Amino acid sequence: MRQDPDGPYLRSGQVAERAGVNPQTLRYYERRGLIAEPARSPGGHRAYPPDTVTLLTVIKAAQRLGFTLDEVAELLDTGRRGHPTPDLRARAQAKIAEVDAKIADLTTIRTALGQVVSAGCDSLTHCTCPDCPLPFADLALRSGRPPGRPARARWPR
Repeated sequence: MRQDPDGPYLRSGQVAERAGVNPQTLRYYERRGLIAEPARSPGGHRAYPPDTVTLLTVIKAAQRLGFTLDEVAELLDTGRRGHPTPDLRARAQAKIAEVDAKIADLTTIRTALGQVVSAGCDSLTHCTCPDCPLPFADLALRSGRPPGRPARARWPR
């Protein structure tokens, strides 16, 4: 579909810049169906409506809240069909439970790291400090993981 080049449409670079994403992310979201495939200008350039910037901002905010792109796509699809999304509340409550579990894990990790620093540990496997909390068997047990499987911090992406 062609659009009037003088219309209120934005090119890929403009949308990406205003939404704080890169153009590859924009095209990826198109392929995933998160944003509609844009019209084309007479020159063949993608011509996005201005509300695409808002939609991208919503997608990124949902990701920061812990929703996966699949979950975001499902929620957007429900909204596009004009149905209310009570599922959003249930999903948000589930995310709260996930966040609480992560906070508990991170608190355990922080406590163990504080003990390592306080004890003056200098080796992961052969620390000679009398108060050394290593190995982290207690940490593994408290985190619900079997011994021999150390808890790992998951870094934000």
